[in-house]
Amino acid sequence: MRHRGPSRPSSSSRRRPRPEAAVAALLLGVACATAGLPAPGVAEKAAAAASWSGSVRVSVSGPELRGRSRVLMAFRRPDAVRIEIPGPAGARLVAVARAGRLVAVLPAERAVLESAATAAGLEALLGVALSPPELMDVLVGVAPPGLREYRAQWGGTLPRRVEALLADGTRLKATVDEAEADRDLPDAVFEPPPHEAYRPVDAPEARRLLGGR
Repeated sequence: MRHRGPSRPSSSSRRRPRPEAAVAALLLGVACATAGLPAPGVAEKAAAAASWSGSVRVSVSGPELRGRSRVLMAFRRPDAVRIEIPGPAGARLVAVARAGRLVAVLPAERAVLESAATAAGLEALLGVALSPPELMDVLVGVAPPGLREYRAQWGGTLPRRVEALLADGTRLKATVDEAEADRDLPDAVFEPPPHEAYRPVDAPEARRLLGGR
């Protein structure tokens, strides 16, 4: 996807970080996990985590979509998820699921998708048929019902790599570069960026704009 270069910021805008930059800094301010197997009780504590945030390298290979990307992710139980795909000139995608609704904003394209925050909704946008709670479980070492395969390699307190084979044959791989659980994540993390006057798009158009196939 081609992007137009950003305009030169004024001195005042350089002094004031954008809200999305502050959120990205929050998501990245986490500790890196170490290699090894989980100690007794670690997997249980991870599974019970009320929140999680981190930087992940994701690969998806399925019937409808193939791709890989670095992703900033966060969740807060029971139903809030943030998925941000960064780009060279700012976020390419910020998708927020909360209270049963999914809002996916493509800032460079001035486009927005709104749908139900269900496994079908996430599959239509990202090619991964997992509901927000199921996605949370995958990240903390729990295999949701219905997966054909699931493996987790653990760091000190959280999985550092997970691989799942979904019911439709989609293979999801996630390598966690940094992550932290049970951090106090403010409501702003789970708010979509401003998108007034953005044109509404459906999932196929959103995927095309992202460069999906």
